[in-house]
Amino acid sequence: MAFNQETFIADLEAMTVLELKEVVEALENHFGVTAAAPVAVAGAGAEAAEEKTEFDVIIKSAGAKKIAVIKELRAITGLGLKEAKAMAEEAGAKVKEGVSKDEATEVAAKLEAAGAEVEVK
Repeated sequence: MAFNQETFIADLEAMTVLELKEVVEALENHFGVTAAAPVAVAGAGAEAAEEKTEFDVIIKSAGAKKIAVIKELRAITGLGLKEAKAMAEEAGAKVKEGVSKDEATEVAAKLEAAGAEVEVK
């Protein structure tokens, strides 16, 4: 006897919710599995699917063109020469915090063009 998927689906459609619940429980008992695990995984996946909206631009290294990077930092942040120089020398300094993806990408591109090594988180 061959399995007929269309007949199986039609039989499922004809069942009440209570009957479907009993069938699921019987299948769980027979095969030693649970239908609850995929629901938990789907819930965790939904949380991970949320898109990040705020980004930080972090300078990793000023590179060989330190003066150009300092000038760019001053233009981006409005800092004075001393503060911008300190930021350029400090690995892991946050140039911008909590900005949009577009702004973070733009700032990172400007700093990289000046010769800095930058990370967007």
